[in-house]
Amino acid sequence: MDIPIQKPLVDVFRWRVTKSPNLIVHKFQQRETTYSQFDIFANKVAQGLIKEGCKPNSRVAYLAKNSDLYFEFLYGTLKSNTVAVGINWRLAAPEVAYILNDSKSEMIFVGPEFYGLISQIKDEIPHVKKIISMGDSYEQWQDYSSWRDSQLDVDPLISVSIEDDVIQLYTSGTTGHPKGVQLSNINFTASAEMSQKTYYQYFDEGTPNMVCMPIFHVAGTNMGIAGIISGSKNIIVADLDPGIVLDLIEKEKIVNTLFVPAVILFLIQHPKVEQIDFSSLKTVIYGASPIAEATLNKAIQIMGCDFWQVYGLTETNGTVTILDPQDHHPSKNKLRSCGKPGPGVEIKIVDESGNKVSTGEVGEILIKSATNMKGYWNKSEATLSAFKEDWFISGDAGYYDEEGFLYIHDRVKDMIVSGAENIYPAEVDNALMSHPEIIDAAVIGIPDEKWGEVVKGFVVIGKDSQLDENGIISYARTQIAGFKCPKSIDFVNELPRNPSGKILRRELRAPYWEGRDRNVS
Repeated sequence: MDIPIQKPLVDVFRWRVTKSPNLIVHKFQQRETTYSQFDIFANKVAQGLIKEGCKPNSRVAYLAKNSDLYFEFLYGTLKSNTVAVGINWRLAAPEVAYILNDSKSEMIFVGPEFYGLISQIKDEIPHVKKIISMGDSYEQWQDYSSWRDSQLDVDPLISVSIEDDVIQLYTSGTTGHPKGVQLSNINFTASAEMSQKTYYQYFDEGTPNMVCMPIFHVAGTNMGIAGIISGSKNIIVADLDPGIVLDLIEKEKIVNTLFVPAVILFLIQHPKVEQIDFSSLKTVIYGASPIAEATLNKAIQIMGCDFWQVYGLTETNGTVTILDPQDHHPSKNKLRSCGKPGPGVEIKIVDESGNKVSTGEVGEILIKSATNMKGYWNKSEATLSAFKEDWFISGDAGYYDEEGFLYIHDRVKDMIVSGAENIYPAEVDNALMSHPEIIDAAVIGIPDEKWGEVVKGFVVIGKDSQLDENGIISYARTQIAGFKCPKSIDFVNELPRNPSGKILRRELRAPYWEGRDRNVS
Protein backbone atom coordinates (compact mmCIF):
# COMPACT_ATOMS: atom_id res chain seq x y z
CA MET A 1 0.00 0.00 0.00
CA ASP A 2 1.55 3.24 -1.16
CA ILE A 3 0.54 5.83 1.46
CA PRO A 4 1.70 9.39 0.78
CA ILE A 5 4.13 10.18 3.56
CA GLN A 6 5.91 13.31 4.77
CA LYS A 7 2.60 15.17 4.55
CA PRO A 8 0.28 16.49 7.28
CA LEU A 9 -2.12 13.80 8.45
CA VAL A 10 -5.10 15.78 7.18
CA ASP A 11 -3.75 15.51 3.62
CA VAL A 12 -3.29 11.76 4.03
CA PHE A 13 -6.92 11.49 5.12
CA ARG A 14 -8.05 13.61 2.15
CA TRP A 15 -6.03 11.38 -0.17
CA ARG A 16 -7.74 8.31 1.23
CA VAL A 17 -11.21 9.82 0.76
CA THR A 18 -10.51 10.47 -2.93
CA LYS A 19 -9.32 6.87 -3.39
CA SER A 20 -12.14 5.14 -1.50
CA PRO A 21 -15.20 7.44 -1.39
CA ASN A 22 -17.79 4.67 -1.43
CA LEU A 23 -16.13 2.22 0.92
CA ILE A 24 -17.18 1.98 4.56
CA VAL A 25 -14.76 3.75 6.88
CA HIS A 26 -16.51 2.94 10.17
CA LYS A 27 -19.10 0.62 11.59
CA PHE A 28 -20.25 1.36 15.10
CA GLN A 29 -23.02 -0.87 16.37
CA GLN A 30 -25.51 -0.69 13.46
CA ARG A 31 -24.31 2.63 12.01
CA GLU A 32 -22.07 2.63 8.94
CA THR A 33 -20.32 5.62 7.36
CA THR A 34 -18.67 5.84 3.95
CA TYR A 35 -15.41 7.69 3.39
CA SER A 36 -17.24 10.43 1.46
CA GLN A 37 -19.76 10.88 4.31
CA PHE A 38 -16.86 10.89 6.76
CA ASP A 39 -15.29 13.77 4.82
CA ILE A 40 -18.55 15.75 4.83
CA PHE A 41 -19.00 15.29 8.58
CA ALA A 42 -15.41 16.39 9.17
CA ASN A 43 -15.97 19.53 7.08
CA LYS A 44 -18.93 20.41 9.27
CA VAL A 45 -17.05 19.71 12.50
CA ALA A 46 -14.17 21.89 11.29
CA GLN A 47 -16.53 24.73 10.34
CA GLY A 48 -18.23 24.40 13.73
CA LEU A 49 -14.94 24.63 15.60
CA ILE A 50 -13.94 27.70 13.60
CA LYS A 51 -17.35 29.29 14.18
CA GLU A 52 -16.94 28.77 17.92
CA GLY A 53 -13.70 30.79 17.76
CA CYS A 54 -11.19 27.95 17.91
CA LYS A 55 -8.10 29.10 16.06
CA PRO A 56 -5.19 26.94 14.78
CA ASN A 57 -3.34 25.27 17.67
CA SER A 58 -6.33 25.70 20.01
CA ARG A 59 -7.05 22.65 22.16
CA VAL A 60 -10.44 20.91 22.02
CA ALA A 61 -11.15 18.00 24.34
CA TYR A 62 -13.00 14.72 23.97
CA LEU A 63 -14.37 12.73 26.92
CA ALA A 64 -16.45 9.81 25.70
CA LYS A 65 -16.29 6.08 25.04
CA ASN A 66 -15.02 4.76 21.71
CA SER A 67 -17.31 5.47 18.76
CA ASP A 68 -17.28 6.51 15.12
CA LEU A 69 -18.03 10.07 16.26
CA TYR A 70 -14.57 10.38 17.79
CA PHE A 71 -12.90 9.90 14.42
CA GLU A 72 -15.26 12.46 12.80
CA PHE A 73 -14.25 14.84 15.57
CA LEU A 74 -10.55 14.03 15.01
CA TYR A 75 -10.76 14.61 11.25
CA GLY A 76 -12.58 17.88 11.94
CA THR A 77 -9.75 19.02 14.22
CA LEU A 78 -7.26 18.14 11.49
CA LYS A 79 -9.15 20.26 8.96
CA SER A 80 -9.39 23.21 11.37
CA ASN A 81 -5.77 22.71 12.52
CA THR A 82 -6.91 22.52 16.12
CA VAL A 83 -5.52 19.92 18.52
CA ALA A 84 -7.56 17.00 19.87
CA VAL A 85 -7.11 16.36 23.59
CA GLY A 86 -8.09 12.81 24.51
CA ILE A 87 -9.20 12.44 28.14
CA ASN A 88 -9.06 9.16 29.99
CA TRP A 89 -12.69 8.46 30.90
CA ARG A 90 -11.62 6.39 33.90
CA LEU A 91 -10.33 9.50 35.69
CA ALA A 92 -12.03 11.18 38.64
CA ALA A 93 -13.53 14.65 38.35
CA PRO A 94 -10.52 16.55 39.81
CA GLU A 95 -8.19 14.76 37.40
CA VAL A 96 -10.38 15.65 34.41
CA ALA A 97 -10.49 19.27 35.58
CA TYR A 98 -6.70 19.28 35.82
CA ILE A 99 -6.32 18.11 32.21
CA LEU A 100 -8.87 20.59 30.86
CA ASN A 101 -7.16 23.44 32.68
CA ASP A 102 -3.65 22.30 31.85
CA SER A 103 -4.47 21.99 28.14
CA LYS A 104 -6.56 25.19 28.15
CA SER A 105 -9.16 23.32 26.12
CA GLU A 106 -11.71 25.72 24.63
CA MET A 107 -14.43 23.15 23.95
CA ILE A 108 -15.22 19.70 25.24
CA PHE A 109 -17.24 16.93 23.60
CA VAL A 110 -18.82 14.75 26.31
CA GLY A 111 -20.37 11.29 26.19
CA PRO A 112 -23.60 10.58 28.11
CA GLU A 113 -21.81 8.56 30.79
CA PHE A 114 -19.85 11.67 31.82
CA TYR A 115 -22.49 14.41 31.84
CA GLY A 116 -22.64 14.33 35.63
CA LEU A 117 -18.86 14.51 35.95
CA ILE A 118 -18.56 17.58 33.73
CA SER A 119 -21.54 19.23 35.44
CA GLN A 120 -19.69 18.75 38.71
CA ILE A 121 -16.60 20.65 37.50
CA LYS A 122 -18.03 23.08 34.94
CA ASP A 123 -17.37 26.07 37.21
CA GLU A 124 -13.73 25.01 37.63
CA ILE A 125 -12.81 24.94 33.92
CA PRO A 126 -12.78 28.61 32.83
CA HIS A 127 -11.14 28.03 29.45
CA VAL A 128 -14.00 25.80 28.22
CA LYS A 129 -16.40 28.10 26.42
CA LYS A 130 -18.73 25.44 24.98
CA ILE A 131 -19.76 21.90 25.90
CA ILE A 132 -21.17 19.57 23.25
CA SER A 133 -23.11 16.49 24.36
CA MET A 134 -22.41 13.33 22.34
CA GLY A 135 -25.89 11.96 23.10
CA ASP A 136 -29.14 13.80 23.66
CA SER A 137 -29.06 17.42 24.72
CA TYR A 138 -28.23 17.89 28.39
CA GLU A 139 -28.90 20.98 30.47
CA GLN A 140 -27.85 23.90 28.26
CA TRP A 141 -25.48 21.84 26.13
CA GLN A 142 -26.14 21.41 22.43
CA ASP A 143 -26.17 17.85 21.14
CA TYR A 144 -23.45 16.84 18.69
CA SER A 145 -25.67 15.85 15.75
CA SER A 146 -27.64 19.11 15.63
CA TRP A 147 -24.48 21.16 16.20
CA ARG A 148 -22.58 19.32 13.46
CA ASP A 149 -25.42 19.28 10.94
CA SER A 150 -26.07 23.02 11.30
CA GLN A 151 -22.60 23.79 9.90
CA LEU A 152 -21.48 24.29 6.30
CA ASP A 153 -20.18 21.36 4.27
CA VAL A 154 -17.07 23.20 3.12
CA ASP A 155 -13.49 22.13 3.66
CA PRO A 156 -11.83 25.19 5.25
CA LEU A 157 -8.49 24.26 3.60
CA ILE A 158 -6.54 25.89 6.41
CA SER A 159 -2.78 25.78 5.96
CA VAL A 160 -1.20 23.02 8.05
CA SER A 161 2.49 22.49 8.72
CA ILE A 162 4.16 19.12 9.16
CA GLU A 163 5.41 20.51 12.49
CA ASP A 164 1.92 21.31 13.85
CA ASP A 165 0.45 19.36 16.75
CA VAL A 166 -2.29 16.86 15.95
CA ILE A 167 -3.18 15.19 19.24
CA GLN A 168 -2.38 15.81 22.88
CA LEU A 169 -2.58 12.67 25.00
CA TYR A 170 -1.92 12.65 28.70
CA THR A 171 0.49 10.18 30.25
CA SER A 172 -1.12 7.68 32.54
CA GLY A 173 0.02 9.51 35.66
CA THR A 174 1.29 6.54 37.65
CA THR A 175 3.14 9.15 39.74
CA GLY A 176 2.05 12.77 40.17
CA HIS A 177 0.02 14.79 37.66
CA PRO A 178 -0.15 13.54 34.07
CA LYS A 179 1.76 15.43 31.38
CA GLY A 180 0.32 16.43 28.02
CA VAL A 181 2.26 14.70 25.25
CA GLN A 182 2.33 16.77 22.05
CA LEU A 183 2.16 14.49 19.00
CA SER A 184 2.67 16.24 15.68
CA ASN A 185 2.03 15.48 12.03
CA ILE A 186 5.65 14.33 11.75
CA ASN A 187 5.05 11.73 14.46
CA PHE A 188 2.01 10.26 12.70
CA THR A 189 3.47 10.17 9.21
CA ALA A 190 6.64 8.54 10.60
CA SER A 191 4.49 5.93 12.33
CA ALA A 192 2.61 5.26 9.10
CA GLU A 193 5.87 4.89 7.19
CA MET A 194 7.17 2.37 9.74
CA SER A 195 3.91 0.43 9.71
CA GLN A 196 3.89 0.22 5.91
CA LYS A 197 7.15 -1.70 6.10
CA THR A 198 6.00 -4.09 8.83
CA TYR A 199 2.53 -5.10 10.03
CA TYR A 200 0.45 -3.17 7.47
CA GLN A 201 0.71 -6.11 5.08
CA TYR A 202 -2.87 -7.21 5.82
CA PHE A 203 -4.34 -3.71 6.14
CA ASP A 204 -6.03 -3.03 2.85
CA GLU A 205 -9.05 -1.38 1.28
CA GLY A 206 -12.25 -2.78 2.70
CA THR A 207 -10.63 -5.18 5.19
CA PRO A 208 -12.32 -5.19 8.61
CA ASN A 209 -10.09 -3.70 11.31
CA MET A 210 -11.17 -3.85 14.97
CA VAL A 211 -10.65 -0.75 17.14
CA CYS A 212 -11.33 -1.84 20.71
CA MET A 213 -8.60 -0.22 22.83
CA PRO A 214 -9.49 3.17 24.38
CA ILE A 215 -9.14 6.13 22.01
CA PHE A 216 -7.57 8.26 24.76
CA HIS A 217 -4.54 5.98 24.44
CA VAL A 218 -2.13 5.74 21.50
CA ALA A 219 -3.17 2.11 20.96
CA GLY A 220 -6.81 2.98 20.25
CA THR A 221 -6.21 6.18 18.33
CA ASN A 222 -3.43 4.75 16.17
CA MET A 223 -5.39 1.62 15.31
CA GLY A 224 -8.24 3.79 14.08
CA ILE A 225 -5.89 6.01 12.10
CA ALA A 226 -4.20 2.93 10.60
CA GLY A 227 -7.57 1.69 9.39
CA ILE A 228 -8.50 5.05 7.89
CA ILE A 229 -5.32 5.67 5.92
CA SER A 230 -5.28 2.10 4.61
CA GLY A 231 -8.91 2.25 3.47
CA SER A 232 -10.00 -0.42 5.92
CA LYS A 233 -13.41 -0.78 7.53
CA ASN A 234 -12.99 0.12 11.19
CA ILE A 235 -15.25 -1.93 13.45
CA ILE A 236 -15.35 0.21 16.60
CA VAL A 237 -16.08 -1.25 20.04
CA ALA A 238 -17.31 1.10 22.78
CA ASP A 239 -16.61 -1.09 25.80
CA LEU A 240 -14.07 -3.86 25.86
CA ASP A 241 -16.25 -6.86 26.68
CA PRO A 242 -14.43 -10.12 25.79
CA GLY A 243 -17.65 -11.81 24.70
CA ILE A 244 -18.54 -8.93 22.36
CA VAL A 245 -15.00 -8.84 20.95
CA LEU A 246 -15.09 -12.58 20.20
CA ASP A 247 -18.54 -12.31 18.56
CA LEU A 248 -17.38 -9.41 16.37
CA ILE A 249 -14.24 -11.24 15.24
CA GLU A 250 -16.46 -13.99 13.85
CA LYS A 251 -19.45 -11.91 12.69
CA GLU A 252 -17.50 -9.08 11.04
CA LYS A 253 -14.68 -11.34 9.81
CA ILE A 254 -12.05 -9.18 11.45
CA VAL A 255 -8.67 -9.27 9.71
CA ASN A 256 -6.54 -6.98 11.91
CA THR A 257 -6.72 -5.92 15.53
CA LEU A 258 -4.66 -4.76 18.51
CA PHE A 259 -4.90 -6.00 22.10
CA VAL A 260 -2.97 -5.41 25.29
CA PRO A 261 -1.84 -8.68 26.94
CA ALA A 262 -4.53 -8.51 29.63
CA VAL A 263 -7.19 -8.57 26.91
CA ILE A 264 -5.56 -11.57 25.22
CA LEU A 265 -5.72 -13.39 28.56
CA PHE A 266 -9.42 -12.49 29.00
CA LEU A 267 -10.22 -13.70 25.50
CA ILE A 268 -8.53 -17.09 25.72
CA GLN A 269 -10.14 -17.70 29.14
CA HIS A 270 -13.64 -16.94 27.84
CA PRO A 271 -15.93 -20.00 27.89
CA LYS A 272 -16.88 -19.69 24.21
CA VAL A 273 -13.42 -19.01 22.77
CA GLU A 274 -13.09 -22.56 21.43
CA GLN A 275 -16.31 -22.14 19.42
CA ILE A 276 -15.27 -18.90 17.69
CA ASP A 277 -14.25 -18.96 14.02
CA PHE A 278 -10.93 -17.07 13.81
CA SER A 279 -10.24 -17.96 10.19
CA SER A 280 -10.53 -14.35 8.95
CA LEU A 281 -7.98 -13.04 11.46
CA LYS A 282 -4.54 -12.34 9.97
CA THR A 283 -2.86 -9.90 12.38
CA VAL A 284 -2.90 -9.41 16.14
CA ILE A 285 -0.68 -6.59 17.36
CA TYR A 286 0.00 -6.54 21.09
CA GLY A 287 2.19 -4.74 23.62
CA ALA A 288 2.27 -2.30 26.58
CA SER A 289 2.99 -4.87 29.31
CA PRO A 290 4.58 -8.29 29.85
CA ILE A 291 2.71 -11.42 28.76
CA ALA A 292 3.17 -14.94 30.06
CA GLU A 293 4.67 -17.22 27.42
CA ALA A 294 2.00 -19.85 28.10
CA THR A 295 -0.73 -17.23 27.48
CA LEU A 296 0.89 -16.08 24.26
CA ASN A 297 1.44 -19.60 22.93
CA LYS A 298 -2.15 -20.55 23.71
CA ALA A 299 -3.46 -17.42 21.95
CA ILE A 300 -1.37 -18.15 18.86
CA GLN A 301 -2.67 -21.71 18.84
CA ILE A 302 -6.32 -20.68 19.23
CA MET A 303 -6.33 -17.69 16.85
CA GLY A 304 -3.99 -19.15 14.25
CA CYS A 305 -2.74 -15.83 12.88
CA ASP A 306 0.37 -13.63 12.84
CA PHE A 307 1.25 -12.04 16.19
CA TRP A 308 3.34 -8.87 16.23
CA GLN A 309 4.67 -7.62 19.55
CA VAL A 310 5.39 -3.90 19.77
CA TYR A 311 7.08 -1.73 22.37
CA GLY A 312 6.76 2.01 22.69
CA LEU A 313 5.42 4.83 24.80
CA THR A 314 2.91 7.63 24.45
CA GLU A 315 5.94 9.90 24.03
CA THR A 316 7.06 7.89 20.96
CA ASN A 317 3.55 7.74 19.48
CA GLY A 318 3.55 4.03 20.17
CA THR A 319 5.70 1.53 18.33
CA VAL A 320 9.49 1.76 18.25
CA THR A 321 10.39 -1.96 18.34
CA ILE A 322 8.75 -4.94 16.66
CA LEU A 323 8.93 -8.69 17.25
CA ASP A 324 7.95 -10.23 13.90
CA PRO A 325 5.67 -13.28 13.63
CA GLN A 326 8.56 -15.55 12.61
CA ASP A 327 10.39 -14.62 15.82
CA HIS A 328 7.41 -15.87 17.84
CA HIS A 329 8.27 -19.47 17.02
CA PRO A 330 9.24 -21.27 20.26
CA SER A 331 12.47 -22.49 18.65
CA LYS A 332 13.69 -18.87 18.47
CA ASN A 333 13.38 -18.45 22.25
CA LYS A 334 12.56 -14.74 21.81
CA LEU A 335 9.09 -14.47 23.32
CA ARG A 336 10.36 -12.41 26.24
CA SER A 337 11.95 -9.94 23.86
CA CYS A 338 10.09 -6.98 22.39
CA GLY A 339 11.98 -7.39 19.11
CA LYS A 340 14.25 -5.09 17.19
CA PRO A 341 14.04 -1.36 16.42
CA GLY A 342 11.54 -0.61 13.69
CA PRO A 343 12.48 1.08 10.41
CA GLY A 344 13.83 4.57 11.05
CA VAL A 345 14.34 3.96 14.79
CA GLU A 346 17.62 3.93 16.72
CA ILE A 347 17.80 2.58 20.26
CA LYS A 348 20.78 2.53 22.60
CA ILE A 349 21.24 1.27 26.15
CA VAL A 350 23.26 3.50 28.47
CA ASP A 351 24.54 3.49 32.05
CA GLU A 352 24.04 6.22 34.64
CA SER A 353 26.84 8.27 33.03
CA GLY A 354 25.25 8.08 29.58
CA ASN A 355 27.78 5.62 28.19
CA LYS A 356 26.69 2.67 26.07
CA VAL A 357 26.66 -0.61 27.98
CA SER A 358 27.89 -3.98 26.76
CA THR A 359 25.64 -6.58 25.15
CA GLY A 360 23.60 -8.30 27.84
CA GLU A 361 24.13 -5.51 30.36
CA VAL A 362 21.08 -3.70 31.71
CA GLY A 363 20.86 0.05 31.27
CA GLU A 364 18.39 2.77 30.41
CA ILE A 365 16.75 2.75 26.96
CA LEU A 366 17.22 5.87 24.80
CA ILE A 367 15.26 6.29 21.56
CA LYS A 368 15.94 8.38 18.46
CA SER A 369 13.02 8.44 16.02
CA ALA A 370 10.84 10.78 14.01
CA THR A 371 7.99 9.38 16.10
CA ASN A 372 9.38 11.04 19.24
CA MET A 373 7.01 13.64 20.67
CA LYS A 374 7.51 17.35 20.20
CA GLY A 375 7.46 17.78 23.97
CA TYR A 376 5.32 18.04 27.08
CA TRP A 377 2.71 20.78 26.79
CA ASN A 378 3.70 23.90 28.73
CA LYS A 379 6.39 22.00 30.64
CA SER A 380 9.68 23.10 29.15
CA GLU A 381 11.79 21.79 32.02
CA ALA A 382 10.16 18.36 31.84
CA THR A 383 10.70 18.34 28.08
CA LEU A 384 14.39 19.21 28.45
CA SER A 385 14.90 16.49 31.04
CA ALA A 386 13.14 13.95 28.80
CA PHE A 387 15.73 14.31 26.02
CA LYS A 388 19.47 14.00 25.74
CA GLU A 389 20.18 15.80 22.48
CA ASP A 390 17.90 13.98 19.97
CA TRP A 391 17.47 10.92 22.17
CA PHE A 392 14.29 10.43 24.18
CA ILE A 393 15.05 9.08 27.65
CA SER A 394 12.46 6.36 28.04
CA GLY A 395 12.77 5.67 31.77
CA ASP A 396 12.72 1.98 30.87
CA ALA A 397 15.54 -0.40 31.72
CA GLY A 398 16.56 -3.07 29.22
CA TYR A 399 19.33 -4.85 27.40
CA TYR A 400 20.25 -6.24 23.97
CA ASP A 401 21.09 -9.88 23.40
CA GLU A 402 23.82 -11.02 21.01
CA GLU A 403 21.38 -11.12 18.08
CA GLY A 404 20.23 -7.52 18.60
CA PHE A 405 16.88 -8.28 20.24
CA LEU A 406 15.77 -5.82 22.91
CA TYR A 407 14.51 -7.00 26.30
CA ILE A 408 12.62 -4.75 28.70
CA HIS A 409 13.51 -5.20 32.36
CA ASP A 410 11.29 -2.55 33.87
CA ARG A 411 10.82 1.12 34.53
CA VAL A 412 14.06 2.53 35.97
CA LYS A 413 12.09 4.20 38.75
CA ASP A 414 10.53 0.85 39.73
CA MET A 415 13.90 -0.72 40.44
CA ILE A 416 14.17 -2.47 43.81
CA VAL A 417 17.43 -2.05 45.72
CA SER A 418 17.91 -4.92 48.14
CA GLY A 419 21.20 -5.25 49.98
CA ALA A 420 22.86 -3.02 47.32
CA GLU A 421 21.66 -5.34 44.57
CA ASN A 422 19.52 -3.84 41.80
CA ILE A 423 16.41 -5.89 41.04
CA TYR A 424 14.14 -5.08 38.09
CA PRO A 425 10.54 -6.11 38.90
CA ALA A 426 9.58 -7.07 35.33
CA GLU A 427 12.31 -9.72 35.28
CA VAL A 428 10.82 -11.27 38.41
CA ASP A 429 7.26 -10.88 37.02
CA ASN A 430 8.29 -12.85 33.94
CA ALA A 431 9.96 -15.56 36.01
CA LEU A 432 6.79 -16.04 38.05
CA MET A 433 4.54 -16.00 34.98
CA SER A 434 6.59 -18.74 33.35
CA HIS A 435 4.91 -21.14 35.82
CA PRO A 436 2.01 -22.79 33.96
CA GLU A 437 -0.41 -22.30 36.88
CA ILE A 438 0.30 -18.58 37.37
CA ILE A 439 -1.99 -16.41 35.25
CA ASP A 440 -0.65 -13.00 36.23
CA ALA A 441 2.02 -11.68 38.58
CA ALA A 442 3.71 -8.53 39.83
CA VAL A 443 6.36 -7.77 42.41
CA ILE A 444 7.26 -4.69 44.41
CA GLY A 445 9.88 -3.67 46.95
CA ILE A 446 8.71 -3.39 50.54
CA PRO A 447 10.66 -2.01 53.54
CA ASP A 448 13.05 -4.33 55.33
CA GLU A 449 15.29 -3.41 58.27
CA LYS A 450 18.11 -5.69 57.18
CA TRP A 451 18.16 -5.29 53.40
CA GLY A 452 16.49 -1.90 52.93
CA GLU A 453 13.95 -3.50 50.60
CA VAL A 454 12.88 -7.04 49.88
CA VAL A 455 10.78 -8.42 47.05
CA LYS A 456 7.11 -9.13 47.62
CA GLY A 457 4.99 -10.89 45.01
CA PHE A 458 1.32 -10.72 44.07
CA VAL A 459 0.00 -13.57 41.93
CA VAL A 460 -3.21 -14.63 40.24
CA ILE A 461 -3.47 -18.42 39.93
CA GLY A 462 -5.87 -20.71 38.08
CA LYS A 463 -9.02 -21.74 39.95
CA ASP A 464 -7.92 -25.36 40.23
CA SER A 465 -4.34 -24.61 41.20
CA GLN A 466 -2.99 -25.88 44.52
CA LEU A 467 0.07 -23.61 44.46
CA ASP A 468 1.08 -22.17 47.80
CA GLU A 469 3.55 -19.48 48.84
CA ASN A 470 6.46 -21.86 49.42
CA GLY A 471 5.89 -23.60 46.11
CA ILE A 472 5.96 -20.33 44.20
CA ILE A 473 9.08 -19.05 45.94
CA SER A 474 10.82 -22.39 45.35
CA TYR A 475 9.88 -22.29 41.68
CA ALA A 476 11.18 -18.71 41.33
CA ARG A 477 14.56 -19.90 42.65
CA THR A 478 14.79 -22.28 39.69
CA GLN A 479 14.34 -19.36 37.28
CA ILE A 480 16.30 -16.41 38.73
CA ALA A 481 18.95 -15.64 41.34
CA GLY A 482 17.90 -16.10 44.94
CA PHE A 483 18.29 -12.44 45.87
CA LYS A 484 15.75 -11.52 43.18
CA CYS A 485 13.09 -13.96 44.40
CA PRO A 486 10.05 -12.87 46.40
CA LYS A 487 10.32 -13.35 50.15
CA SER A 488 6.53 -13.40 50.49
CA ILE A 489 3.52 -13.91 48.21
CA ASP A 490 -0.02 -12.53 48.31
CA PHE A 491 -2.73 -14.27 46.28
CA VAL A 492 -5.10 -11.82 44.53
CA ASN A 493 -7.98 -12.05 42.07
CA GLU A 494 -6.53 -9.41 39.76
CA LEU A 495 -3.74 -6.85 39.58
CA PRO A 496 -4.35 -3.09 39.36
CA ARG A 497 -3.54 -1.84 35.86
CA ASN A 498 -3.94 1.42 33.98
CA PRO A 499 -5.93 1.53 30.71
CA SER A 500 -2.84 0.63 28.66
CA GLY A 501 -2.37 -2.53 30.70
CA LYS A 502 0.62 -1.40 32.75
CA ILE A 503 0.74 -2.60 36.34
CA LEU A 504 0.09 0.16 38.89
CA ARG A 505 2.87 -0.80 41.27
CA ARG A 506 2.28 2.42 43.19
CA GLU A 507 -1.09 1.05 44.35
CA LEU A 508 0.50 -2.20 45.44
CA ARG A 509 3.29 -0.36 47.30
CA ALA A 510 1.17 2.25 49.04
CA PRO A 511 0.15 0.26 52.16
CA TYR A 512 3.76 -0.76 52.85
CA TRP A 513 5.36 2.69 52.49
CA GLU A 514 2.67 4.82 54.12
CA GLY A 515 4.07 7.24 56.66
CA ARG A 516 7.71 6.68 55.72
CA ASP A 517 10.15 9.37 54.62
CA ARG A 518 11.40 7.27 51.71
CA ASN A 519 9.04 5.88 49.11
CA VAL A 520 10.22 3.50 46.41
CA SER A 521 7.87 5.01 43.84
